[in-house]
Parts: sequence; structure tokens; C-alpha cells
Amino acid sequence: MSEAMNALGRRKLLKASLALAAAPAIIGSARADTKVSWKVQAHWPKASGSFNDSLGVLAKLLEERTEGRFKLELYGAGEIAKDREIYNVVKRGVVPMGTISPGYILGEAQAMGLLYGTPGTLRESWEMMHLTKNLGIEKMVNEELKPKGVLIMAEKAYPTELVLKKKITSLADFSSLKVRSAGTMLEYLAAAGASPQQVAGPEIYQAISTGVVDGAHWGAAVGALSMKFWEVAKYHMKPALGFANDAYIVNVAALNKLPPDLRLQFLALVEERYFLRTVEYLQQEARALTTGKTKMGVEVVHFPDEVMKKFSEASHAIVKKEEAKGEIAAKGCKALTGLMTDLGYT
Repeated sequence: MSEAMNALGRRKLLKASLALAAAPAIIGSARADTKVSWKVQAHWPKASGSFNDSLGVLAKLLEERTEGRFKLELYGAGEIAKDREIYNVVKRGVVPMGTISPGYILGEAQAMGLLYGTPGTLRESWEMMHLTKNLGIEKMVNEELKPKGVLIMAEKAYPTELVLKKKITSLADFSSLKVRSAGTMLEYLAAAGASPQQVAGPEIYQAISTGVVDGAHWGAAVGALSMKFWEVAKYHMKPALGFANDAYIVNVAALNKLPPDLRLQFLALVEERYFLRTVEYLQQEARALTTGKTKMGVEVVHFPDEVMKKFSEASHAIVKKEEAKGEIAAKGCKALTGLMTDLGYT
């Protein structure tokens, strides 16, 4: 009887061991069958170059790398929400993901203005990339956003340049302008005497063409070409007002619900695309500006020295205001000014 009982016990133990060994395979199989579809509300109109080249490419690569298990359903500006409201619908979980300019949500984190880009400070895209990732600005912003249920991830760094209907040659000319702007660029342009105002992306072309504003910025040359601004505003201003980041925002609860392998694929792809898209965008900038000059009658105009002097004064004041927002902002400004010192800009 004892031997029979022992044999039975061994058989039970063997079955239990086999079941345990098979469990990871079963779990893996279940994960492989999991399919996810996220609605993504962009702040870019579908006509904007970044809607396809940034968000469209991300969606395509994500679907390919997950073998069709993770799909993004893309919505252009205003289809569900626009501008700042995109942050709110992502935070509430109405949609799990969106794209946004950090300039729309400056009040959500002390270092948000630094993530958007401080006008008149950095001069090349790689500098903004270094500040964002290696010097920790993105991480500082997420220290405050993640407890609110939102994660922000930089999408690309890019130049911000103004296009105008009128050619300016003096500070007086510039001071007569009404221009569409956003974020800290509003303060920067106002300091030089212009009258900046916020206009939603899909409404900018009409605002320029009807004279509501005399010009606008939406990125730089790529934005001006894809949004057709050069049809109604032929003067493209240099140098760049500053370098900014566009960003993805994600609902943290939705992100945490993803199977671990899909979450890893998604986060790794967004990180990878930040660097690739930023560099790609620079080539697109050069190509777009050449198109504008050779085929559309666009003229590149440099800001007058007296306007640049006003910009410089404004930039210093903006950094001081950012620094005063709190301990995190002060840490971020120290990183920014340290980088500028290393680059010989101060």
C-alpha cells in the first residue's frame, strides 16, 4: 500500500511539474494573442507634415513590429479635441494618447516651458535633444505629470521660424505686426513690440489670408509649406525664434494595462523615433525652404539688429521667470544655462 501511495504521489508531482513548466508558454501564447487599438488625438491638422511623417510613421512601425497586435487610430486636430483640451481628454482617459505642443500646457509642470523650448537660447536641434534627454528636462516634467496620470515623451526637436505677409526692415515695422504664436514665444514676440495671439492650427491659414494676423509660426519651413502659409505670407524670417519640442502624451493607466512586451515595444519605438525624426526633419527643412524660394517666390529675410536686441533682452527675462517657478524649474534652468555656457552662448 505504501509503495502504491508513493507511486501515486510521484505521478501527481510529475503532473504538477509539467503543468508549471507549461505555464510560461501558455502565458506567452495569451500575450501573443492580445491585440490593442488606441485612439490618438493629434494637435496637428492632417495637412501638417508631421501628421503623416511623425504620427503616421509611428503607427506604421508599431503595427509592423508587433505583427499587427498594436494599432493606432489617428485623428487630426479638432476631431475629438484640439490644443490644450487634448491634454485633458488624455488625462481623463477619453483617449489613451495624443500629440501636443508643451507650449499649450505650460502650467502643468514647472519645467514644461523648458521642454517646449526657451526662445533665444539654443541654436541647433541637437542642443535641444541633449537638454531634453541627457540633461533631464523630460524627466523633470514627468516628475509632476505622472502623479496626474499622464506621461509626456518628446516627439522631435525642431526650429521655430516666423513667416510674414509684410517685409520688415526696422523695429517700428515689427512693432506693427499681429502674429499667431504659442507658449513662451508669445512673451518673446511681445517683448520686441509685436502683438502675438493664439490661433488654433486648422485656423491659421485663414487668419493670415484674411488679415486677422500678419504672420505665424508652425514649426519652420516644413510647417509653412505643408500648411500652405507661403501662399499668403512670402517672407520667411531668420534666424529661428528658438528650438522647440513636439510631444506625445499618454494616459498612464492605459500604458500600464498594456502587456509588458507591447509596452516595451511602444516606449522603445517612441524613444528611437525622437532621434531619427529630429534629424530627418532638418533635411526636410532644407528641402522645403529650397522649394519655397525656387517655386513659390518666398524670400528669406533676417530680423533687423534692433529687433534681435529686443529678443535677446526678452530671452534673459524669460529664463529668469522660468527659474522662479520652483525648485524643479530652477534645476532645469541651471542645466540650460550650463549648456549655453559650454557652447559659448553666454
